[in-house]
Amino acid sequence: MEKKAQDSRKGAPRRAVPPAVGLLLSMALINMLLYFCLDWFFISLPRSALDSAHCPQGHFRMGPMKNCSPWLSCEELRTEVRQLKRVGEGAVKRVFLSEWKERKVALSRLTSLEMKDDFLHGLQMLKTLQSKHVVTLLGYCEEDNTILTEYHPLGSLSNLEETLNLSKYHHVNTWQHRLQLAMDYVAIIHYLHHSPLGTLVMCDSSDLPKTLSQYLLTSNFSVVVNDVDALPLVNHSSRTLVKCGHRELHGDFVAPEQLWPYGEDMPFDDDLMPSYDEKIDIWKIPDVSSFLLGHVEGSDMVRFHLFDIHKACKSQTPADRPTAREILDTYEKVLNLLRETVMPQTREML
Repeated sequence: MEKKAQDSRKGAPRRAVPPAVGLLLSMALINMLLYFCLDWFFISLPRSALDSAHCPQGHFRMGPMKNCSPWLSCEELRTEVRQLKRVGEGAVKRVFLSEWKERKVALSRLTSLEMKDDFLHGLQMLKTLQSKHVVTLLGYCEEDNTILTEYHPLGSLSNLEETLNLSKYHHVNTWQHRLQLAMDYVAIIHYLHHSPLGTLVMCDSSDLPKTLSQYLLTSNFSVVVNDVDALPLVNHSSRTLVKCGHRELHGDFVAPEQLWPYGEDMPFDDDLMPSYDEKIDIWKIPDVSSFLLGHVEGSDMVRFHLFDIHKACKSQTPADRPTAREILDTYEKVLNLLRETVMPQTREML
């Protein structure tokens, strides 16, 4: 009898998986795939793993280049770079879209010999500050008064709305990516305040359009500072402070300490104008970040969570304002908090 029972068990047919169970398993698998896809989507666009910080001083790497190359010499700039068309001009230099080894680059030329000292100062700053936060220097020639840098076709942050309104960029026109741009901007300020040269102040920032024009939007939607000509040095140990220019400033965008403090009855006198420190950059961060956040779905939610830190940035007393590092830490916390909050709600809808 026992043997027959064993034979009976061995011969028992296996049950087929019911169609309903198979359907449920398929739906579970699809949900898992959507889960991971959403995780990928809500994380900011990956920054390039290769940046100028990985190259030794005097070398560069850009785009698909695997190896670092030495900065181009005068001879190489003269023979290998083909100038195409002018794309910008300032008081110190004209910028031309150019081509080097089938790559688009930006060639800057001195506008007039009167501005040569400023031109050379900007070059020296560009050489010293090379990092992932600063536009990549490709070469220069002091004899010809030329500087070659990486070209970013999306232009400055002034063009952000116009760029994101293009259909091919709609997928990055989200609060997540916009907040990442704001984090890039604050990270640049932090870098300048702790640069190899010391505490540098972004003086070319008397209004919002002027400030936005100093930064470039890269093809992978990160931000780099482009104009490093006006970065005076603050030294708190020696009580060396700065003044941004020699003219009277106006408006709410600049910090209160940048305004003429003696009233309208007393004419502006640069010799009597008090100097200030890097906290003028902190005052401007809320206005720049608000522009970068735009008015997409979720941006007001981000502003709500940043309200306290931005309020602290607008303190009338410079010493009471947070550091760029503290602001950046807050931005990162808000990004992670909202990502953890939004993601479960989105997954529950699947």
